[in-house]
Amino acid sequence: MANEQDLLSTEIVNRGIESSGPNAGSLTFSVRVRRRLPDFLQSVNLKYVKLGYHYLINHGIYLATIPVLVLVFSAEVGSLSREELWRKLWEDARYDLATVLGFFGVFVFTLSVYFMSRPRSIYLVDFACYQPHDDLKVTKGEFIELARKSGKFDEASLQFQKRILQSSGIGDETYVPKSVIMSTENCATMKEGRAEASTVIFGALDELFEKTKVRPKDIGVLVVNCSIFNPTPSLSAMIINHYKMRGNILSYNLGGMGCSAGVIAVDLARDMLQSNPNNCAVVVSTESVGYNWYPGRDRSMLIPNCFFRMGCSAVLLSNRGRDYRRAKYRLEHIVRTHKGADNRSFRCVYQEEDEQKFKGLKVSKDLMEIGGDALKTNITTLGPLVLPLSEQLLFFGTLVWRHLFGGKTGPGLHPSSSPSSKKPYIPDYKLAFEHFCVHAASKTVLDELQRNLELSDKNIEPSRMTLHRFGNTSSSSIWYELAYLEAKERVRRGDRVWQLAFGSGFKCNSVVWRAMRRVRKPTRNPWLDCVDRYPVNLSL
Repeated sequence: MANEQDLLSTEIVNRGIESSGPNAGSLTFSVRVRRRLPDFLQSVNLKYVKLGYHYLINHGIYLATIPVLVLVFSAEVGSLSREELWRKLWEDARYDLATVLGFFGVFVFTLSVYFMSRPRSIYLVDFACYQPHDDLKVTKGEFIELARKSGKFDEASLQFQKRILQSSGIGDETYVPKSVIMSTENCATMKEGRAEASTVIFGALDELFEKTKVRPKDIGVLVVNCSIFNPTPSLSAMIINHYKMRGNILSYNLGGMGCSAGVIAVDLARDMLQSNPNNCAVVVSTESVGYNWYPGRDRSMLIPNCFFRMGCSAVLLSNRGRDYRRAKYRLEHIVRTHKGADNRSFRCVYQEEDEQKFKGLKVSKDLMEIGGDALKTNITTLGPLVLPLSEQLLFFGTLVWRHLFGGKTGPGLHPSSSPSSKKPYIPDYKLAFEHFCVHAASKTVLDELQRNLELSDKNIEPSRMTLHRFGNTSSSSIWYELAYLEAKERVRRGDRVWQLAFGSGFKCNSVVWRAMRRVRKPTRNPWLDCVDRYPVNLSL
């Protein structure tokens, strides 16, 4: 792990004019010390690079052998003239028919095995993101007033939440459930949880079925993920009951898997589609805000109250050949990283009761460091699959040199440009992707990710604007970010989109899509009523 001092950053905060006490009427300032992501590119582990190349070799072996076979065949045939070639083929067919038939039999068998064993292409036909009604909008000021009127928080807890909100990157148009806005009683009930879940899930699915013209009975695979709220019957059963889906549908309900569960759900749907040809799958990603509302005073458990907001996404995947022309994206890669074997990683986001027996989600102060370690592992494994060959050679060469020779300067290299100098070569992921959809967890996390991956302001714009407009919608946030890109009409044919999510466990997961066509501005999109106002200047 990195040194403690290297993981801290300081910031001077203007706290306004003191209203009481000996310093009344004067400006007051405080120094805030924060943990930040470790510079994970300083300590890349070779075993994760090896894992990435292992994936690459497994999928690229056919492409490596085909040119060799073509070369050998060309050398053999190229030595014969056209007349000699036809004469040889005719004589072989006339005098050695068994050999010719055997050759063609082996050829057809080999082609059949290849086409039957290769992975099926998975297409993203379309997706939908739920936009709640305007009466559920709350500003940051209204949020604090609602918390105060509830009578559940003391003044110190209210001031803490106010400071968190001011530096959160969240705007004044996010959505919270009615159970939180209008009730002073306990909102973490099964009734309120089901009401919120049905509202957002059915809203997203209604839009998806309308956009794609697919009937609910045509869906063969259903995957739902919601980390906190897991009733019986499950949310997937609730969807099947509501839409009267067919009886042999393959349904799955993922719970307790955090903000990265959306990518896990896509991975599960992909596996199901690989083993079930000519089928469609729907992936629903959401989180229950009201059911996870924390009414206590533990500051580490108050943080989720400030960030999490209502949201839901529904995605239609297909392996049917007829969906090729109308699909928006093709699935390229999924890389999943799980750090749950480490106790600190396992407990860094942990649901438990506080001293007053109030249930909530506790966020560890080590979250930034643990998240950085998981991210390091994930992008190191992903790199060989997506980076151009030039970037792979530079990155892998400098990495091997550092591991073999430590701080020594390589032959013919200037010390300042040596791969073993203090800062290693950082791969340029902007050469691998045109668009980045990074989970909109918080402003601090996005700042550190942008710095470490050396992303431009435009690269990180979808994440920052999603956080500002919709807040942290958990596993569905990466889809609101892709919706932002589509509303801005930035996605063109051949563009590669990297969706990166991380969450409790601790997990970091990546999914890569390739655009099948230029995506025009959709007729239904959660950004349509405000996209002209974005991007906004968040420094004001």
